[in-house]
Amino acid sequence: MSAETLSAKGPSTPAIRPPKRSLWGRLPVIHQLRQSVGLQRGMLIAGLVLTGLFIVVAIFAPVLAPYGFAQLRDAHGAFGAQQPPSPAHIWGTTVGGYDVFSRVLWGAQPAILVLIVAVLLSIFIGVFLGLVSGYLGGWLDRVLVVILDAIYAFPSLLLAIVVAIAISGGQSSLWGGIMAAAISITVVYIPQYFRVIRSEAVRIKGEAYVESAKVIGASNGRIMFRHVLRNSTRTLPLIFTLNSSEAILTLAGLGFLGFGIEPTAAAEWGYDLHKSLSDVTSGIWWTALFPGLAIVISVLGITLVGESLNDLADPRLRGRRAVAKAAGEVAQTSVVPGGTLTAGPGGLEGLEDGESFDEHGIEVRP
Repeated sequence: MSAETLSAKGPSTPAIRPPKRSLWGRLPVIHQLRQSVGLQRGMLIAGLVLTGLFIVVAIFAPVLAPYGFAQLRDAHGAFGAQQPPSPAHIWGTTVGGYDVFSRVLWGAQPAILVLIVAVLLSIFIGVFLGLVSGYLGGWLDRVLVVILDAIYAFPSLLLAIVVAIAISGGQSSLWGGIMAAAISITVVYIPQYFRVIRSEAVRIKGEAYVESAKVIGASNGRIMFRHVLRNSTRTLPLIFTLNSSEAILTLAGLGFLGFGIEPTAAAEWGYDLHKSLSDVTSGIWWTALFPGLAIVISVLGITLVGESLNDLADPRLRGRRAVAKAAGEVAQTSVVPGGTLTAGPGGLEGLEDGESFDEHGIEVRP
């Protein structure tokens, strides 16, 4: 196009750039929350509220709990066993004489510690192995795939029991029980992260920018960790949230079966459920109800967040709002020179006598 034509059309307008999002708006969960709509947003908000409550209780348990997790008496004497809810013990006491409300609050700390240790170890080991296997390939790739597929076949709870017995004979201190559950979950979850990162690394290593890095002499380590890794971890937050609930259930399962943390070392919801089995048949409901609700609420909150993020990562689901908005705009868009879809080439006045348009916009003559 010539300069005269451009000048005839008037001065060119500068390109309009979309406003840059703030750091707060670029956070993963905040960004997904803005993308969500309808029931999807309700599920995500509910999950965030429940998960936030779980984290707050775990952090501030020493402040919120009226008694210690292993405390049996106060200034007025012993608490007593299986006492019903009262002003002194709002959720009653257990068969061992512990305050139920205090042990439920304290029990959030071991749960979140197992979650953090297990998932972080799984991510670091699984990502590293998947990156090396997918980028280098060859016999190392084949060996790692076979080994990790075999590990993935082990049931997580059974493996957790074996590890707990191997570490401390089945009854563990605080960190012994946490590491027993965390290591078992780590071993089971490593293949999941390995598969995701390996598939992404196999795809990315054939991209043009990776080939360019090889041409200029970049080492394999620099290419793997600077180029491949940075572009292959997009789905890790989804797997993290979906796997976190399993960590809490595994720890509760260990405690319920008697292979968890000792009651004098830390409060554990699964152990309290195990000790309340005989209470349920006697009509003593409070010793089992509240630890069970704590497990359900914490697992439900994390699961809702994970499922919502998983749905939003699916382009077919996250585009609902955009599709609905676009549909409204298309309905008002003119596709003929004279007007909207109900008009002819010259507008409404351009229609000949008797002409009309059907529902598909095709001209119909009598």
